Amino acid sequence: MTKYKILYAEDDETLAFLTKDNLESHYEVTHCTDGEQCLNTFKSEHFDLCILDIMMPKMDGFELAEKIRQLNSDIPILFLSAKTLKEDRIKGLRLGADDYLVKPFSIEELLLKIEIFLKRSQKYTPVENVIYTVGKYQFDHKNYLVFTDSEKISLTQREAELLKLFLDNKNVVMKREEILKSLWGNDDYFMGRSLDVFISRLRKILTNEKGISIENLHGIGFKFNVE
Repeated sequence: MTKYKILYAEDDETLAFLTKDNLESHYEVTHCTDGEQCLNTFKSEHFDLCILDIMMPKMDGFELAEKIRQLNSDIPILFLSAKTLKEDRIKGLRLGADDYLVKPFSIEELLLKIEIFLKRSQKYTPVENVIYTVGKYQFDHKNYLVFTDSEKISLTQREAELLKLFLDNKNVVMKREEILKSLWGNDDYFMGRSLDVFISRLRKILTNEKGISIENLHGIGFKFNVE
């Protein structure tokens, strides 16, 4: 059986050796020591998942993830980093990463997350793109775009998934944990803080749309109201 292929970017040789050694019993792993090498490798081969350090020479992980997302909007991206600030985690997720593990991490947790994201990505099958109407805007979920004839607003992948989830469940109370599990597969505290950031951005975009609001139901969740 063909193994899944993982692209792994890490400039710490010791950590990279240990992590790669553990992963290779399950997956085919290509290791790169800097961001530019990783990007060039990604362009030349097929991979099923990317694991990226942030602090790397030549190109950091944030810029690398952004460039990978421009080339492939669906491949799972997982950050492994010693950067612990909330702002760094949120930045990583907003760039399109699927998760963010802080060093030192456990190999068991890393393997579990890889398994979850690979299963999720393999279940994806292309479907006909549906254009939603949101007030004066049209929403192109497939291309992460909210637009009118004269205006275009790009969304991150998570923002687009969240808006689609709301539109598919408009005027229905959605529990917070239900939204988190739908978007990330879990409902931990950090993902909850990220959700608040994405909801604030959607509210800002739709602030002048009459009859449309995202209602916060304290202790319960949210309701996307459309009159």
